[in-house]
Amino acid sequence: MRRYFFAFMNNLKLRWKMLVLVLPLVTVPIVLVGGVISYISTEQAYRGITQTSKDDLAHMASFTIDLLNSHYQQFQVYKQDKQRSTNLELATLTTLAYNMVEAQHRQYKSGKVDLRTAKEEARKALKRVNVGTTGYIYAMTTKGKLEVHIAREGENVYEEKDENGRPFIRIMCENALKSKPGEILYIVYPWRNPMLGDKYPRNKVVAYRYFREWDWIIASGGYLEETYEDLAFERRSFQELKDKIKSKKVGDTGYIFCMDDKGNFTVHPGGEGKNFLNAVDSSGHKFIKEMVEKKRGWIRYPWLNPGEKDPRMKIVRYDYFKPWGWIVAVGSYEDEFYGEANKIRGRIAASMTLLTIVTSIVATGLVFLAAKVLTDPINHMIDVIRKVKKGRLDEQMEVDMGDELGEMASAFNLMTAMIRQNKEMESSLAQQGKMASLGVLSSGVAHEINNPLGVILGYASYIEGKTGEDDPNYKYIHEIKRESKRCKKIVQDLLSYARTPKPALEWTDVNDLLRQIVDFAANHTDMHHVTVVKDFSPEMPRVMVDGDQIRQVAINLILNAGAAMSGEGTLTVKSFLDAEGYVTIVFSDNGAGIPSEDIEKIFEPFFTTKAKGTGLGLAITKQIIEMHHGKISILSEVGKGTDVIVKLPVERDEF
Repeated sequence: MRRYFFAFMNNLKLRWKMLVLVLPLVTVPIVLVGGVISYISTEQAYRGITQTSKDDLAHMASFTIDLLNSHYQQFQVYKQDKQRSTNLELATLTTLAYNMVEAQHRQYKSGKVDLRTAKEEARKALKRVNVGTTGYIYAMTTKGKLEVHIAREGENVYEEKDENGRPFIRIMCENALKSKPGEILYIVYPWRNPMLGDKYPRNKVVAYRYFREWDWIIASGGYLEETYEDLAFERRSFQELKDKIKSKKVGDTGYIFCMDDKGNFTVHPGGEGKNFLNAVDSSGHKFIKEMVEKKRGWIRYPWLNPGEKDPRMKIVRYDYFKPWGWIVAVGSYEDEFYGEANKIRGRIAASMTLLTIVTSIVATGLVFLAAKVLTDPINHMIDVIRKVKKGRLDEQMEVDMGDELGEMASAFNLMTAMIRQNKEMESSLAQQGKMASLGVLSSGVAHEINNPLGVILGYASYIEGKTGEDDPNYKYIHEIKRESKRCKKIVQDLLSYARTPKPALEWTDVNDLLRQIVDFAANHTDMHHVTVVKDFSPEMPRVMVDGDQIRQVAINLILNAGAAMSGEGTLTVKSFLDAEGYVTIVFSDNGAGIPSEDIEKIFEPFFTTKAKGTGLGLAITKQIIEMHHGKISILSEVGKGTDVIVKLPVERDEF
């Protein structure tokens, strides 16, 4: 449908496009906006309020957990403070008992009483001291024999164990022997005393000190709950905590309640102290049992309150308070969530007075859309015209419309195609003219250069035959002969450029070949201002190449680099074996560089930037490298220099 609509629009004239676009701006919003706003507002209100209400339930549950944890932490600190105070009191009593024993020992040492009497007096004094309700002071030897005790005096309790099976008497004896003079030690252990009617073990704390002269361990002990727990204060604080939780309201009728993992309600407005583990909702589901099992999460269930005809859905967020094993739940009825959302329905009618303003805003946006539909194709045409003006004749305007703009774009594309065709014809004619000039030039070169080269080569051969290899001039004569042959071959290559002569391949050491070329080229008159640096990799395999053709390539590239450096410069000739298995030769100069627009045309025949150049040097160079199944590329930046990279295959199968 959309495709047909746009096809219809593209074939309309501009004035009809404006009419088709603007007309809906007035009619469609008035019909649709009212219904859309009503629907969207109601849905968003329901969703938003529901999510907000659920967030409130989660927040209240988290708040209650924090409240319980705060109460728990406060009483932990309170108990720790009371325990430190108790330890100090026990230490004071132990020190007092120690001083009493020490006083009797001094009586014995002074000769006023015998040892037996002194110990007996000490026993009587220690037994008269009480610690808390049921605590007392006792003394024993490091072998575990009770010297002073209210009930078991004379017994050996060295292997006595607490309710956890720990030999606490042995531990006390061992620690006493290791203690420093005057040091007070402590131990806490669970203990159940049947004589006091204990049904469950209670924690007992003991402070003890070692009197070495009599081998007595003097200890003061009492139950923790008798020494530092203020039960009335804790009950009062706990009741205040429950009242604070019950005072928090959730919505109109919701509330917070807590229960233990057995289903006993510990905090509840009306069911506190009762067990509701098997309570069921209006559908028969045991929702309390599910909460107890899962401990954390959300639950939704129908509940019928007394006096109501139909059950209402209730949603509860519940969490687990591990220190007390409580499940904290916050619940509310869903119909209370939607009270505000229902009010929004009435407000929407009043809000419809703003519909005219909204319609105007939407109409303005559609007008801008209409302008965009009209101006985008025009902007595209202007962009293409600017590119064509810069010489990019391959640019085309998109023709996807049947109106006046589409007709103009088609005419413009036809015009640029004709211009491009004329340019190609001119380029072809120019190339043919260059090829014709090459034929004339080749004939002249063959006539004017071949004969002098023949004479030079003949005399060089004659002198070479008359000179021995040990003669110091033999090397230069041989060089003249070799270079004359190369010049003759260059002329032949010029004449046979179009015939692509096949290279005469032979195994060649590229490094040796490059050394000869660099040494020769360095003495050239065009290279006197250039410093040539050789960087040849020693691990280079021999390759199958035509030495004369590669020499021609290298000299041509070296002389081109020298010409690019007007002042003093540096040319680096580097060779190495690359990761692809190619013998790579790089000619790097720090000359003027090549503009980016010329790099694409640098290897074309007769293209040159030199005043007197023929434009065949790099074309022949590329031809030679390609005949060797190699690669040649150029990297250059204006003002920084040029790198010419030549790659020759190593494997003979490449040929």
